[in-house]
Amino acid sequence: MIYPEYLSNDPYLQPHAEAITGRWQRTLDKEKEITGPHGNLSDFAVGHLYYGLHKQKKSWILREWAPNATKIYLIGDFSDWQLREEFVFQNTGNGNWTLELPLKTLKHGDYYKLHVCWNGGSGDRISAWARRVVQDEKTHLFTAQVWDPQKPYKWKHKTPAKKKGFIPLIYEAHVGMATEEYGVGNYQHFRKKILPYIKKLGYNTIQLMAIQEHPYYGSFGYHVSSFFAASSRFGTPDELKALIDDAHGMGIFVIMDIVHSHAVKNEVEGISRYDGTLYQFFHDGPRGDHPAWDSRCFDYGKNEVLHFLLSNCKFWLDEYRFDGYRFDGVTSMLYKDHGLGSAFTEYSQYYNGNQDDDAIVYIKLANKLIHQVKPDAISVAEEMSGMPGLATPIEKGGYGFDYRLAMGIPDYWIKTIKEQKVEQWHVGDLYYNLSNKRADEQTIHYAESHDQALVGDKTIIFWLMDKEMYFNMHVNHQNIVVDNGIALHKLIRLITLATSGNGYLNFMGNEFGHPEWIDFPGQHNNWSYHYARRLWSLVDNKDLRYRFLHEFDKQMIRFFKSRNILNKPINYPRVQNKGDQVLIFERGKYLFVFNFSPFNSYTDYIFEAAKGTYKMVLDTDSDPFGGHGRQDHQVMHHSFKNPGGKAVLSLYIPSLSGFVLEKT
Repeated sequence: MIYPEYLSNDPYLQPHAEAITGRWQRTLDKEKEITGPHGNLSDFAVGHLYYGLHKQKKSWILREWAPNATKIYLIGDFSDWQLREEFVFQNTGNGNWTLELPLKTLKHGDYYKLHVCWNGGSGDRISAWARRVVQDEKTHLFTAQVWDPQKPYKWKHKTPAKKKGFIPLIYEAHVGMATEEYGVGNYQHFRKKILPYIKKLGYNTIQLMAIQEHPYYGSFGYHVSSFFAASSRFGTPDELKALIDDAHGMGIFVIMDIVHSHAVKNEVEGISRYDGTLYQFFHDGPRGDHPAWDSRCFDYGKNEVLHFLLSNCKFWLDEYRFDGYRFDGVTSMLYKDHGLGSAFTEYSQYYNGNQDDDAIVYIKLANKLIHQVKPDAISVAEEMSGMPGLATPIEKGGYGFDYRLAMGIPDYWIKTIKEQKVEQWHVGDLYYNLSNKRADEQTIHYAESHDQALVGDKTIIFWLMDKEMYFNMHVNHQNIVVDNGIALHKLIRLITLATSGNGYLNFMGNEFGHPEWIDFPGQHNNWSYHYARRLWSLVDNKDLRYRFLHEFDKQMIRFFKSRNILNKPINYPRVQNKGDQVLIFERGKYLFVFNFSPFNSYTDYIFEAAKGTYKMVLDTDSDPFGGHGRQDHQVMHHSFKNPGGKAVLSLYIPSLSGFVLEKT
């Protein structure tokens, strides 16, 4: 049996042992096929060093894979954008084309494209391997650009060492939205202004969205056109490197949203119909189109596609020194129907023939490659079906992701807030939904990400307060909706982090309750940037309550990181009283106490606890966090014996509050 440990963790997997072992065997077979008897994945994934535009000692050389092409021209400034025979590629066989040019032909900053001919047609294309793609401000057309600065970027800092027991505390960020100005933010602004802010908050990992070039800004970066080009909207390649370099100097890891689940349909900007066929990189026929995303679906069964995507994984790790990836749309990759409309309530749905075995092989190979190239890399899956083994190590039979996002948690929070009054919240149900996870997988918890802030939805703070946010966030305004909303915002974040298995994520601005939603400029809003930015100044305004939420998030993150709490086991709750809405549980020597009742505070609340003396170390109700200051933090809480001889504590637990006690 190939998967003894993996299968033994879950007896419900036993009936599917043949399917599980079959997937592993297919992965082994494919790896051997593409690497040969003596090679490895890292040696295989070097397409970016061969294809595309490269400067040699005495010439420029361009190589392309376009099996259906009949002729390829290089066009650009040097050819007056005309088709000239001196710029025709040579067919070198197996779908490969090569053009070698004198060094004087191209210089830094020159624009270029390919003109690809095929039987029955032709069209301008941007090299699939282009490393720099820019958009003309007047025509809005995208063009490849020679990037050959006289002084290549020199790295100043080493990648931070991932210490034993490392817990990712992820700050999800979008460079373009990270400005308060009406426009697109850039790498330099993010490096100078936002990096220090993230450092002060205490997060140790940044997840950068929308880095791969994409023609439509409003796609949030998820309709990628140029997989090897860092988005020029935000600046130059060197400016992105400087951002990552400075983050490393601060001890912060930087991972990238990587989109290998689909590609934009655009043909002039992207790789769809690159050589005149729809099936070069993608599935032929209906399977090549994603019905929900209006995009193209990769054919992971082709070795050339594996070469392209695996090389892409290696490229960003090597060229830009990213520390790993958050893989977008993994559910869509795993299933032939992309998981659309499925609730995934039975194990059979993971092994019923609807799975894309080629995609599964790719995912396993990608994770193996990533950790070959960078052993300390962070690999996160955005996956909602609950596929068993996704965040289980390769050597244990899993898919090799280090973590999976706990996508059910934000859905649970939104559903709970929308459908139930706070006084009806069931703390037992709440604890179960937050703590339920597979024992053999590492998960990253989050109350909300960018998904919950998009137009058509609301952030948690907006669900809690709605229009009251517009009128009653002033510190002198007394408003019960705002008071309760602020209290619950802190409670939701504290309990989501406190029950986390292995990590935590927050989308930028949500830590201080950023108002309203995210909406990128488009025809529907007259190309406005009003909702595509972050109002950082709200935190600095002492007359507004946003600063309280900001301060709480900062202290919460620092507290968990300094005490290494997420590496401590979480124990079964001491109290989960539905009637009182009180929930109490332990992690190591820390006792977490929550009261979700909006009406009832409890004095002398007695419950069994480990013998000892406890002091308060974090309290959502503290004055600096916009609370009511109802606790005396100087009081030491001593356990005592109840009539039955068991150790108990007696606490004052105010309404809508949560606090942490440390056993001394």
